[in-house]
Amino acid sequence: MERLHERLELANKALNSFHEVLQIEKPSSIERDAAIQRFEFSFEACWKAGKQFLYDIEGLDMGSPKGVIRCFREVGILSDDETVLGLKMVDDRNLTVHTYNEELSIEIFKKLPQYYRLLRNWMDRLKNKM
Repeated sequence: MERLHERLELANKALNSFHEVLQIEKPSSIERDAAIQRFEFSFEACWKAGKQFLYDIEGLDMGSPKGVIRCFREVGILSDDETVLGLKMVDDRNLTVHTYNEELSIEIFKKLPQYYRLLRNWMDRLKNKM
């Protein structure tokens, strides 16, 4: 349970950092790239906190981000719509990690506010379940 608390705290810190960069009204290309980077590490922190929650609280051992997101739908923490968005988020995260394409980064940047809200709501629900 100690590890779960640590992971949730790391996720919260990452999300605070992610939120901060999303507040920039007219981001430069560097600020856009920074936002995508903060999205990537926030996503990593959140799915790993989710994985730990499933293991510690639900007794489930999932090994992939998509598996973790699907499990949260099954245990009633994410809705069907949130699950679909979460799976798209994983795909976008994979694209940003493995390639750089400016047009793609502009498109993904537009989705970051909804990804932030999903991640924040998810982590808040986990804290409330503890």
